[in-house]
Amino acid sequence: MEKTTNNVMENNELKNILIKIGETNPKYTLEKQVYNNGKLIEFIDKPSEKIQLAAVKEKPSTIRFIENPSERVQLAAVKLWGTSIIDIKNPTQKVKQLAKSKGYYYLLNKQHNENN
Repeated sequence: MEKTTNNVMENNELKNILIKIGETNPKYTLEKQVYNNGKLIEFIDKPSEKIQLAAVKEKPSTIRFIENPSERVQLAAVKLWGTSIIDIKNPTQKVKQLAKSKGYYYLLNKQHNENN
């Protein structure tokens, strides 16, 4: 429990530092840095679809940090890295079909069984 609290505090501190850097130099806002480090999307509240796509294209597994990604974002993640299907909470039917065509549909069944 304490480790989780420390991680949250460290993440909040990192987010604050990154925001201050962006305020000091607008060239380095969180939104712009997502193009270089997709994982930074974790620190952006309600990122636009454009930012979500940039994060997923840079690192498909970052879809786990996106709440309710659009079908377009889901498809991009699965196209780039099929196993990212397990990080999508509610994949659309089209995304499921793509995962199946890439040979990763079994991961959906595994995830569903673990969550029930």
